[in-house]
Amino acid sequence: MKGKLILEDGSVFYGDLLNNMKATGEVVFNTSMVGYQESLTDPSYCRQILTLTYPLVGNYGIADIFMQSRKSFVNGFVIGELCAHGSNWHYETSLSDFLTKQGVPCLYNVDTRAVTRRIRNSGTMKGIIVAEDVTKAEIDELFAVPIKKDVVMEVTTPEPYTIEAENEDAPFVVAMDFGVKRNILKSLHEKGCKLTVVPAGTKAEDVLSLQPDGIFLSNGPGDPADVPDIVEEIKKLIGKKPIFGICLGHQLIARALGAKTYKLKFGHRGTNQPVKNLRTGRVQISSQNHGYAVDADSLADLPLEVTHINVNDGTIEGMRHTSLPLFSVQYHPEAAPGPDDNMYLFDEFWSMLKKGE
Repeated sequence: MKGKLILEDGSVFYGDLLNNMKATGEVVFNTSMVGYQESLTDPSYCRQILTLTYPLVGNYGIADIFMQSRKSFVNGFVIGELCAHGSNWHYETSLSDFLTKQGVPCLYNVDTRAVTRRIRNSGTMKGIIVAEDVTKAEIDELFAVPIKKDVVMEVTTPEPYTIEAENEDAPFVVAMDFGVKRNILKSLHEKGCKLTVVPAGTKAEDVLSLQPDGIFLSNGPGDPADVPDIVEEIKKLIGKKPIFGICLGHQLIARALGAKTYKLKFGHRGTNQPVKNLRTGRVQISSQNHGYAVDADSLADLPLEVTHINVNDGTIEGMRHTSLPLFSVQYHPEAAPGPDDNMYLFDEFWSMLKKGE
């Protein structure tokens, strides 16, 4: 079936519709050459229509070990060539079967370079995926539906759960799940931590009542300004225990300490974002997925030191408290997919936890 992607500025991009389903969401693009399954199951893409710039997708199929959450939370998928027969020793099912079972509308055989250029020039915007013969009334109706905000509660774990460590004396970390990727938890666990993962709405006193050695604030979707209640709880945690934040967790820490955040024109989404460590002068390549950033000007007079910046646009990629054991980064150090240049950050958190003994 023929279909099309329509952006709110009136741009139209044609392709083939895999499963005859409609989609509405914010259209974003990812420049990674691999990792389509990890991106599809990254909760940070919740309610978005994900466009991949790499032309061949599905060539190594789908396998459960690459799932980053319990399901796919994307609203739609826009790609170039959809490979029908994947080949990989982990292969379990095809990408097309996965998308159909997950209920993800997919438009393929699309000129995704043209879609990306439009977003880069005009900024991220709302879009819809529909059949080619859809009526104007249906199009108007889809565009009239506002994109849902505050989607953190949609992706967080419904109940707390614990991941035990091999050693009885392992540092104990409470991870607040705002849409955490499984590989982040795996990285903390492989470092040696015992983890209890709690829902995003957990109160600060309940987190502290677990008597953790440290607190981890995860990645997640949406605008950090949409979750003021969570920011208030983080304020109560600062200074109580060592804290490490990633992505949305990084932005929430900034807001909790009085800084501001803002929306980027088209965000950072891909596995090749260069980040400069201002303490060492080294540049590492990072995996990123975010549409918001911390406002550098708002850090004046706050007890926060900028530790990392994006080489491409100078935006803040990392911060550290000037006196408390608290630090955060805007990118995904565990990658999945992407480079492992930044795994050292888990070592830094581990050192903070051990110092608290």
